[in-house]
Amino acid sequence: MSKGHKEGGTTLVLFGKIVSGLPPLAVLFIHYVLLNKKVIVSLSTVQLPAKMHLRLFLLLLIPTLTIAQTSADLHSPKETVVFQNGQNGYKCYRIPAIVKAPNGDLLAFAEARRNNCGDFGDVEIVMKRSTDNGASWGKLQVVADNSNDQAGNPAPVFDLTDKRFSKGRLFLFYNTGIAHEQEVREGKAIREVWYKTCTDNGQTWSAPVNITTQVSKPNKPDVNPAYTFKEDWRSYANTPGHGLQLQKGKYRGRIFIAANHSAGPPQKQSRDYVAHAFYSDDHGKTFKLSPNVAYAGSNEAIAAETSDGSLLFNCRNQSGDAKYRIQAFTKNAGETWDEVKVMTDLPDPICQGSIIDFQPKKGKKVLIFSNNNSQTQRDKLTVRVSYDNGRSWSAGKEIYGAAKSYEDPSAYSDLVVQQDNSLGVLYEKNDYTQIVYAQFSYDWLVQ
Repeated sequence: MSKGHKEGGTTLVLFGKIVSGLPPLAVLFIHYVLLNKKVIVSLSTVQLPAKMHLRLFLLLLIPTLTIAQTSADLHSPKETVVFQNGQNGYKCYRIPAIVKAPNGDLLAFAEARRNNCGDFGDVEIVMKRSTDNGASWGKLQVVADNSNDQAGNPAPVFDLTDKRFSKGRLFLFYNTGIAHEQEVREGKAIREVWYKTCTDNGQTWSAPVNITTQVSKPNKPDVNPAYTFKEDWRSYANTPGHGLQLQKGKYRGRIFIAANHSAGPPQKQSRDYVAHAFYSDDHGKTFKLSPNVAYAGSNEAIAAETSDGSLLFNCRNQSGDAKYRIQAFTKNAGETWDEVKVMTDLPDPICQGSIIDFQPKKGKKVLIFSNNNSQTQRDKLTVRVSYDNGRSWSAGKEIYGAAKSYEDPSAYSDLVVQQDNSLGVLYEKNDYTQIVYAQFSYDWLVQ
């Protein structure tokens, strides 16, 4: 924006819009509005007579600024707070997960930690609902509890292919524990795996079902006589983040939950951990295990459907030998892994990430990925696009970063596609003091 003096008033060049004959007060007003609104208007020329009244000029200008601002807002991220530490009787909220219900509601899940922000303790899984694409959120609802111990790692996923449930059936997979993770790795306790279901979009829930013997291999007969697996799986965690159901192709209907476990005694660089998955082809009646990902130290994982009807598996690298994401590629939806690769275009500070598939208004399906774009700090939450089923990733757009203000400005996140085909990411913000929801358009992401 520039200005120059002319007879009869001031000339303003407004992003290519030449406005002549302005009173000085009008120029000051426009400066104020534009600095605060950061609008961009289309190229045109307007001649304003020197005697035109300021009020009339502003009446003509303000609608243009309003339209331009509305257009800008549709493209840039907007945030709302979903879970705030200290509210509803919980000291801390962590580990976000989010899904869209068939009726368009957004269901946001988190671990509600009653006494502190530590991973173990009195932890419940809670949920909030948005009926307006994330603009506001309803009251807190407890959906899974383990008395005074831990219920965590929520992995919600809708089964949309079961003919018995025309409106969809929501599965919530989760883990329970009675000891700290290090104690579990040392063989003093185990983590168990459960699910609950819901057929009314998160309103009411079934009794929990224990599926540990199908999806884990613990050696702890003092806990359960059936836990006599020689593999000796100890620590165990679903995702964190949403689960996956394949929607097309040969494996349509498969419910697929990314996970990780530790096996045997603790090892240096956390190499007792490895990522795996479990899946069901009969709507949760039975489950099978995928092979382990062939990378010692692979950890928290998540999956997304690829354009060929298979899936991409994306993991945290707990070993830290390479501070990048690990990806496993498969042609049969996780029954075997064809290739395991360190993704040097996905730097990571050893943290969780999220991935979804997305259909733009034009063109082929893409994959969308979120994580912290740093190798030194949980910061710079960034969302990227892949046009080739995860073989390569864009530079992406940063959602939030504040390295100078917080130790961990951003941390865990989970992605979702809204009913209006906008995108959203539910993420931990400002040293784990809140979980917020940021919504943005695909156009903003790729422009």
